Amino acid sequence: MNDEGENRHFKVSEWNERDRPRERLRDQGASALNDAELLGILLRTGSRGESAVAQGHRLLAKYGGLGGIARAAFPDLSGLAGMGLAKASQIHAALELGRRVAGQARTERPFVRSARDVYDLLGARLRDERRESFWAILLDQKHRLENAVRVSEGSLTMTLVHPREAFVPAVRDSAAAVLFVHNHPSGDPEPSADDWALTVRLKECGELLGIRVLDHVVLGDHAWVSLRDRGAFGEGKN
Repeated sequence: MNDEGENRHFKVSEWNERDRPRERLRDQGASALNDAELLGILLRTGSRGESAVAQGHRLLAKYGGLGGIARAAFPDLSGLAGMGLAKASQIHAALELGRRVAGQARTERPFVRSARDVYDLLGARLRDERRESFWAILLDQKHRLENAVRVSEGSLTMTLVHPREAFVPAVRDSAAAVLFVHNHPSGDPEPSADDWALTVRLKECGELLGIRVLDHVVLGDHAWVSLRDRGAFGEGKN
């Protein structure tokens, strides 16, 4: 049985070998470790009077879990007692790798045909971002993914994007079709009046350029809204 509570004030290297997170990961797999133990492995060392795992517990308590840590601004995280640039960088890097893995498709070039496909592709990556960012998902004739490109990043409440900028990746890569995506840091994907107006402009620009705009999708916290499904394209979903 893990004596983590009794060990929290000792260096992990002083723990009984059967309780050390690295050895348990090696012998039992990463799934056997709790969040604090995994954070302890990332942090590597604790601070005075506090093990790395105890430091992980402190971070989880302060931010309300891994999701809160993922949303924490870098200066806030690095400024905590016992953290600093190196440890904050390690945590941010690990979380970003997790987002990228989660956002990767199961096939090399997946089909992207619905708002749910868009969420599966970018939802994990954008869910914890603190600013709105606007993306173009480039597709071939059969609506298979060619690339996903960040076009712009905005403020906490508004993405600054011009249709001219939005279509640059699609024109450059000769995409047959494109879906546009942006996130709402609030977690609520309900489109704003600006989102509706932008969608109409994007559709019109796509028609002029001969690039079909399949949808404009707003992503929130485990939720999404398709502007096409809401009728912004003036036609039924196809």
